[in-house]
Amino acid sequence: MQSLEDLRRRILTQDLEPGTYLDESQLAATYDLSRPPIREILYQLAGEEYVVLQKNRGAQVAPMTHKTLRNFFVAAPMLYAAVTRLAAQHATQAQIMRLKDTQMLFRKAIRDGDAAARALTNQRFHAIIGEMADNEFLMPSLRRLLIDHTRIAMTFYNPRNVKLAEERSVAADQHDQFIDLIEAGDAEASGQLAIAHWELSRSEIESFVTPDGMEIPLGQAPGGLR
Repeated sequence: MQSLEDLRRRILTQDLEPGTYLDESQLAATYDLSRPPIREILYQLAGEEYVVLQKNRGAQVAPMTHKTLRNFFVAAPMLYAAVTRLAAQHATQAQIMRLKDTQMLFRKAIRDGDAAARALTNQRFHAIIGEMADNEFLMPSLRRLLIDHTRIAMTFYNPRNVKLAEERSVAADQHDQFIDLIEAGDAEASGQLAIAHWELSRSEIESFVTPDGMEIPLGQAPGGLR
């Protein structure tokens, strides 16, 4: 459904900011729908953790509180590593082809300096890896992790920042390595690459929120990897 996909996109790109309350009447007018189907869309978004349904207040775009951000940094390296290891064990050829197609779009978004497309294709790339893992216990956690990771990335991404541009190039190269390792079925190396990929992202976020001359660690990978 186009309206459902559009709301997902608007939340991920922060067109609808964390904590925003969604007005059913306004959404109905925007998407030329009656309120019952809008309500069903909001229920689905709540099930996917894009929104929270608040009693007597309606749907709220999932907030990003201090607690959720702290838990995000703790969980991210462990979850990404576990999912990627399983992906290397269970990926199908069709899924690998979808990953390759998404990687082409990711590189194009970087070349074009399109922050929204870059964030959305990166989210899609890692969601496909989650599908490859084929684990119903990990997928809900990965879905929520990717929502917040994408929204955090949209906060600081600047294609004119030379340092970030260099790190985006490294990230794109790591995506290619993910594809090669998953296609080769190398679970251990895939998991290690997931840790390295997370550390690259963590350092980007840390450099954005930390004033010059200060160090504010935002959660290192298990084992003290940096």
